[in-house]
Amino acid sequence: MPIEITNIKYTYMPGTPYERVALENIDLKIYEGSFLGIIGHTGSGKSTLIQHINGLLKPQRGKIVVDDRDIWEKGYRRNEVRRKVGLVFQYPEHQLFEETVFKDVAFGPRNMGLAEESITKRVRFAMDMVGLDFDSLKEESPFGLSGGQRRRIAIAGVLAMRPKYLILDEPTAGLDPRGRREILKHIHNMNREQGITIILVTHNMDEVARLADKIIVMEKGTISHSGTPEEVFSDGELLREMGLDLPAMSSLMVKLKQQGWEVKSSVFTVEHARKEILKNLGCGENA
Repeated sequence: MPIEITNIKYTYMPGTPYERVALENIDLKIYEGSFLGIIGHTGSGKSTLIQHINGLLKPQRGKIVVDDRDIWEKGYRRNEVRRKVGLVFQYPEHQLFEETVFKDVAFGPRNMGLAEESITKRVRFAMDMVGLDFDSLKEESPFGLSGGQRRRIAIAGVLAMRPKYLILDEPTAGLDPRGRREILKHIHNMNREQGITIILVTHNMDEVARLADKIIVMEKGTISHSGTPEEVFSDGELLREMGLDLPAMSSLMVKLKQQGWEVKSSVFTVEHARKEILKNLGCGENA
């Protein structure tokens, strides 16, 4: 069953001189097992949208349905949607506070009232999902670990709630290249191997192009464009007009095309770019 967002609108500080429409006429379906990328410049409505999906903000118009239930209908308990739809904010490691890794990851399941044996199973499962060794790290202080490890501990704390859907807001922000690669590898595995629906908010076009099945482009509180990575990044002029970059390989293809090369501008991976260049040079793909 998909998450269905229908005609939602949200305005900050309505009726005041500071009134600002954050979302307008948003319609979106997010299917189970999919990987959705959300891009857009700062202030385009990305963060407001994901807080609606998680039930942190209530739409002033429209509705949000998760697993066939309107999450704002009378009698619906919002903590249910927050268990189903996990939300990892930007720099989640700043929210770590327990003295050991185990206690931090176990915080959510313990508040759910689970038995200690179930809590331990969930913590082990969540740490394994993000590539952290349970036995060697469970009693370590999270504050003595690397930035990438702390980020993964914070994500594990959300995964320990066993969400069907996981929203990540700029999960690689501020990490070094190794930390970024590790985080993205585990996010990819969560989706492809565990079937967790991923909703990724990012400014990194290379990341979203490589990982997402579908991308939506936010602009002034609306969805201005949506489609597969190939469809979205084929219109580089549109993205540039909105102040967004292209993936590195797409930018290269655009420059080559401007110089007379017969290449596809929608290419966004190194391997596809290699094939396009070799084809133009008259070489075989194995050259």
